[in-house]
Amino acid sequence: MIVRTLDDLKSTGGYAEKAGHWSSARYLLRDDNVGFTLTQTTVAAGQSIEMHYKNHIEANLLLEGTAELTDHETGTVYQLEPGSMYTLDKHDKHRLHAKTDLRIVCVFTPALTGAETHDEDGSYPML
Repeated sequence: MIVRTLDDLKSTGGYAEKAGHWSSARYLLRDDNVGFTLTQTTVAAGQSIEMHYKNHIEANLLLEGTAELTDHETGTVYQLEPGSMYTLDKHDKHRLHAKTDLRIVCVFTPALTGAETHDEDGSYPML
């Protein structure tokens, strides 16, 4: 059984942040051998993030806040609120704009190592 707290992650390198912009608490990673990554991500109000996960599928559940999600392929803009879920099942290039502070639970497959940072195009490399 794996049990972790946010304090555990902060003391062991499983937590990353850009102060005033975003944070990522990485609860489950590839070395945990469960086949996926589980994170809790926060995004500060007013932030817009361009992402394109070419190597991963990501599912997201918005727990707190409101946001706009733009699908760059179709131009569709979705209004997100607590309880909204979106999955990037086609490696969708997208933009997330936080209208208010966000708290999101994210699941990635394949699992992340925890050392990934976004490339210039907004994707994570396969490590």
